[in-house]
Amino acid sequence: MEIEEQRPAARQQEPEPSGSRFSPLAGRTLIGVAAAGAVLGGVLVLLPSSGREAAEPAAGPVARAQTAVGAGVPAALPDLAALIGDREAHLRAHPGDDQSWAVLGAAYVEQGRRTATPAYYPKAEQALRTSLRARPKGNVEALDGLAALANARGDFRAAKRWGEAAVKLSPKRWTTYPLLIDAYTGLGDHKATRKALDKLLELRSGPTVMARAARVYWDQGWREDAAAAVADAASGAATPAEQAAFFQQAGELAWERGDREQSLGYYQRALRTDPDEHGAHAGQGRALAALGRTSEALRAYQTALAKRPEPRYALELGELYEKLGVEGAARVQYDVLRERVRQEAAGGVDDELVLGLFEADHGDPATAVRLLREEWKQHPAIAVADALGWALHRAGEHEEALGFATRTMDKEHGGGVRSALYAYHRGQIERALERDSAARRHLAEALRVNPYFSPLLVPSAEAALEALGEPAAGEGPGGPAEDSADSEKTAGADGTTDSGGTTEPDEPSASNRPSPSDKPSPSGAPSASDKPSAKPARAAVTGFRASPARARSPRTAP
Repeated sequence: MEIEEQRPAARQQEPEPSGSRFSPLAGRTLIGVAAAGAVLGGVLVLLPSSGREAAEPAAGPVARAQTAVGAGVPAALPDLAALIGDREAHLRAHPGDDQSWAVLGAAYVEQGRRTATPAYYPKAEQALRTSLRARPKGNVEALDGLAALANARGDFRAAKRWGEAAVKLSPKRWTTYPLLIDAYTGLGDHKATRKALDKLLELRSGPTVMARAARVYWDQGWREDAAAAVADAASGAATPAEQAAFFQQAGELAWERGDREQSLGYYQRALRTDPDEHGAHAGQGRALAALGRTSEALRAYQTALAKRPEPRYALELGELYEKLGVEGAARVQYDVLRERVRQEAAGGVDDELVLGLFEADHGDPATAVRLLREEWKQHPAIAVADALGWALHRAGEHEEALGFATRTMDKEHGGGVRSALYAYHRGQIERALERDSAARRHLAEALRVNPYFSPLLVPSAEAALEALGEPAAGEGPGGPAEDSADSEKTAGADGTTDSGGTTEPDEPSASNRPSPSDKPSPSGAPSASDKPSAKPARAAVTGFRASPARARSPRTAP
């Protein structure tokens, strides 16, 4: 591989990937189910080959980054840039070093993911495949790197294939299991996700594992356990970059619970701890808009797009402008979204989910249905079921839409997450089908879960509830068992059934939870009193659809 090639324009202090030139804005995951390619997913998971002599890193930032690479934890962006430069220089002199090719490939993946620069991904693939060619047998480091690359691109089938190949070679290598958790989540295989988490907890403990467990707990509806696990992870983090990533994750969880102040505080801590945790700028924009601090929210989103230009940030900023009545500015952001999706596709990134949601709400619903049907065939995750159901509803296919919306709350198929967006979508679909009781129940649930989940959809939910009126005599107050007619079983997307109501999932057993860290809390870490409350008080409604990390679910946080 040629290390020095024609390179696209780069942001200040970042290494410049080779490949096609991109426009200045290049760059929405449920929105997250999680949540996919995540810092916490263990992208940098390469360990030195046993019995092989590895090139010694230079002292300082290179050594710090290589330590982070070996431990599977986030590396500071300047340190990561230094590691990339160091390995590139080393490989010019030693082109047959398979270990350094694997380290370089994984570093490219992480740099591309954290900066939303998809031009790094072809370079990463070339480096990782070069490593495999140099050592085709037993090269678990390259296999892990290819799994991480596939997750970052949203190709979860490939990520599963590479990850399972790595586990077959080294079943006790703990850093592979976070990659498989991301892949299984993106494929909607919640049972395999849970098995992979159980194996991870068996092999390893500590902050990175607790943060990964928090994501799975949240997806299963165990909100208290998720909040506790990520708070413990932040308390035990060893580096500023690691702690900042966990603060951002805590902010996303707080946002999904509707706690504006708590989420804003976590995002601010993330940026104070590591100014390069750019996703926290978008989180700040979300929370500030919900608090009515609109000018600050706009600036935060603009910063997020400048630093990490993901399509979902353009969608959220466009919807904020639309809420404010600035239609021209909203259209500009929607054009940015389309361009970013096009550019990311050139790097092999699958953005069909965020594009489908955009088309359903702001473009052509028929196009959204076409895109999301294909996405469902490839990645039948809960976030895709929600998006496809909504697109079908927007296209007038309400009966089929309800099957997919039902699946998002079907615990047998992994629909345990309590999402305001999912509940809103289902409620509006049921309203279109004149299932008023169920519609009233789910629209009320959306506002109960997060009263600020979207600047455009919250007013729509409130107007729909007002139009539906109060429950009829004997119908009940709006709980899951309010009406036997509307709670009779509804066919799901695959013929399964669901009762139409939602209940709290069972809590995980103690053996399945990561142990809290015994380390003292570092400065700025959340104490027990900082953990999000279970039921935030409802206040004035203005706010955002949240967004998750990859598994590229664009409208919720991880």
